[in-house]
Parts: sequence; structure tokens; C-alpha cells
Amino acid sequence: MSRAPRGTRVQVLARSPFPFLRGILAELAVPAAAPLPPLSRPRWLRRLPHVVVCVIALGLGLAAMDELSDGYRLGFPLGTVSGIALGAAIVLALWRPVPAWWLSLGATVVAAAARSDMVAAVPGPMPGPGPDWPWSTPAIMAQAFVLFLLALRLPTRVAVGALSLTCLATYVLQGLAGGPSYPPPAMFPGPSYHSTGALAVVVFAAVVLLGTALRGRREARTQLVEQASLTEEERARRTVLEERSRIARELHDVVAHHMSVISIQAQVAPHLVENPTEELKENLEGIRQNALEALTELRRVLGVLRSENPEDPYGLGAGVGVAPDAPQPTLGRLDALVENTRAAGLDVTTEITGEQLPLAPGVELSAYRIIQEALSNALRHAPGSAVKVELWHFPRGLQVRVVNSRPERPAPPSPGAGHGLLGMRERVAMLGGTLVTSKTSCGGFAVAAFLPGNGPAPTDDAPTHDAARTDDTFTSLPDDTFTGLPGEETP
Repeated sequence: MSRAPRGTRVQVLARSPFPFLRGILAELAVPAAAPLPPLSRPRWLRRLPHVVVCVIALGLGLAAMDELSDGYRLGFPLGTVSGIALGAAIVLALWRPVPAWWLSLGATVVAAAARSDMVAAVPGPMPGPGPDWPWSTPAIMAQAFVLFLLALRLPTRVAVGALSLTCLATYVLQGLAGGPSYPPPAMFPGPSYHSTGALAVVVFAAVVLLGTALRGRREARTQLVEQASLTEEERARRTVLEERSRIARELHDVVAHHMSVISIQAQVAPHLVENPTEELKENLEGIRQNALEALTELRRVLGVLRSENPEDPYGLGAGVGVAPDAPQPTLGRLDALVENTRAAGLDVTTEITGEQLPLAPGVELSAYRIIQEALSNALRHAPGSAVKVELWHFPRGLQVRVVNSRPERPAPPSPGAGHGLLGMRERVAMLGGTLVTSKTSCGGFAVAAFLPGNGPAPTDDAPTHDAARTDDTFTSLPDDTFTGLPGEETP
């Protein structure tokens, strides 16, 4: 007789149900379950579920004591202790559902077995019909509560395992051992006890199914909330990366312009000097070659960035109509931007204060984009409002503020994700500036930014007069600054 290969025997053992059953028994032997959590709201009713379960446990415990002591005629201490154990199992199920299930099942089995032994030991018929057996009414309710709490807190396989063992114990008591049979008296015809095994199994299966369904629904809701949170974080991260890519595309043009100027100046410089030396010519030629190489690399990188969206090379939105070779906008085009916004239906006014000193191209580009985004937000979210654009020129930099009044009519749903403020923050952070956005007391919205003129703002502890003025403007954002707009009334 040939023997099966060793690998085949291992596969057969792996497919056998015994490891699965051993796993369920091991989980039922270890009380690993989280306690029933309190209500999240309202705060003063946080422990209401625990109080209700304790009250139910007290009532069922007293009912079980009466049923087991009088109906089962177990007396004291067995009937009293079994009733107390059933009530205690319900309370214990709030924190340790597996030990509570063992306690409830054990108390019921002991009481049913004691009732059967007592009837067998009494000679002659006992007066009156016997009680519900093997599950008394309080025992069915107590076990149902315990199984329900167990199914709420533990995986489905553990709840099914507990239900299976409960059904097995019921079958052994009622089907194999038989009920407390004795000949009924003539004045009480019928069976000597009421069989409750089938009813108990149906009730237990229903509560386990309900508890498992509620647990699955709760887990699905938790996973949905976690997935929504991860999706929102990923969307915000992607938006930041897209905005940074857009800023990089714009600044590449600025840097490419400067590199072109350096190359041209290095080529022209020898012609501006009489009798230039060979060393000077070689150095200028090296500068020119390095500038041309850097310009070539910049164009390659810019081509990669633009290839992500060929129809919208600058990331300004579809339909803008900006050609790839068009120069980046500066504050010199602010009037055209304001006129386009007025044509869209907003009342826009501008105010420029201070001596207009030369600004770095990146500063002017960022200021223009911030104003453009603020006006776009006013168009989308505050239709019919009055907008005021304010520019303050300081020796240290430029302060921009865009304030709109409350809308005259409700804003239509916007398809945008509302991440325009992220782009403003990225631009301001790139230049080492400050950005403040807030609602006004009149129902409008204000965007204020300070952009250092030549790089990040210094961090000295003694600010100049201009810096102090800028900080005061940013930290307070006084309401009187926002008054005077058409259609605006201070409440």
C-alpha cells in the first residue's frame, strides 16, 4: 500500500477544519475585546448605555433568582448563585464579553443539569408542570444580551463560534441527555416541562446576526471616515505640489530672462572696453557659455513642466489664452486685470500708496497672482460685492490687501476645490513674506500679504518704522479699514 507524499499530507491537514476550530476556541479562551465605548454626545449622557445595561442586569438577575429557586426548585444557594451569575454576566459583558459568555452559559448548564438530576432523584411524580427547560426565560434574555454585546465587540468568527458552542450545549442538554422526565399527574396532563431549546437557538442567532451587522456597519463607517481623511490629505498634498509646479513654471521664465540678459551682456562687454585683454575676453566668454548652458537646461526643465498640460502651459486655467512665449505678468498689467474684473460684474477700486521702488520680478509676479486669485475668489464667492485693492510701497517691500464686501446674492456652487489660498501661501512663503486671510465684521473677506522687496524679511528684534506699520496692519486688520466700500454697512 503506497503512502501519500509528504507535501500532499501537509496540504490536506492545512485544509482540514480543525486548525480553524482551534483558532476560534483559542480566541474564546482569551478575553481580548475592547470595552463598550461611552456616547460621544451629549456629554452628560456619556454613560447612559452602561447604566441601562446595569439596570437590565439587575432586573434579569432578580428574575433568574426567583425562577431558578422556585420554578426549578433549586433553592439556596444553587438557585440564588445561578441567578446572580446571569445578572453579573450581563454587566461583565460591557468590559469582558468572552468571560461573560462563559459565565452565562455555565450558569445555565449547571442549573439545567441540576434540575434534571433533582427530578430524577425525587420518587414519584412532582406536582404541577415543570418550568421552561433547559433555558429559562431570564436565562434566554441574559444570554441574548451577552451574545449581542460579544458580537458588537469581537470579529464575526468569534461571535459565530460562541453561538455554535451555545447551540451545541443546548443540543446536548435537550437532545442527548433529555429533559427532566417523570410521569405527569392526572390533574396536570401534558409534558412535565416546556421545551425552550429551539426558541433559544432562534433568539441567539437573531441577536448575533444583529450585533454582527451593527459591528460591520460601524467598521465600514470608520473606514469610510479614515479613507475620506486620507483622500482629503492626499488632495491637499497634490494641490500644494501642483501650485508649486505652477510657481516653478512661472519663475523659470523669470530666471531664463535674467540668464539671457547675462549672456547678452557678457557678449557685448568686450566691445565696450578699449583694448580688452585676452584674460578679460576669456572670462567673459566663459560667463557667456555658462549662461547659455544654464539657459538650455532651464528650457529643458520648463519644457518638462509645461508638457504636463500643453493646453495650459502656465497653469492659469483653461481658456486663458496665454501663449507659451508670452512674458510673465507684472504690476504694470494691474489696470487691465481690474478692468476685466469690472467687466465681469464687480465694483473694483484701487489705491496705491508710497513711492514705487523697483521690485524683483518674482515679487511683482507673486503680487499680481495674489491679486488675481483674490479677485477670482470674490467673483466666485461674493457676487455683486464691492472690492478694494490696496498697494503700499515700503522701502522693505510691498504690502497687498484685497477686501470685498458681503455679497449681494447667494453665490452659486463653485466647481473649484477651494485651494486658491494654498497657492497664495506658497508664493508668500517662497519670498519670506506674511499672509493673513480673515472674514470681516461686515460679512466680507480680506486677504493681506507683505512681500519683501529683496528676498526674505530680516528677523532682527528691532523692526523699522515701516516693519512696525506692516505688523500692526497685519495683526489687527481693523474693521474701519474695510468701511467705505459701496453697499457696505457696519453692523
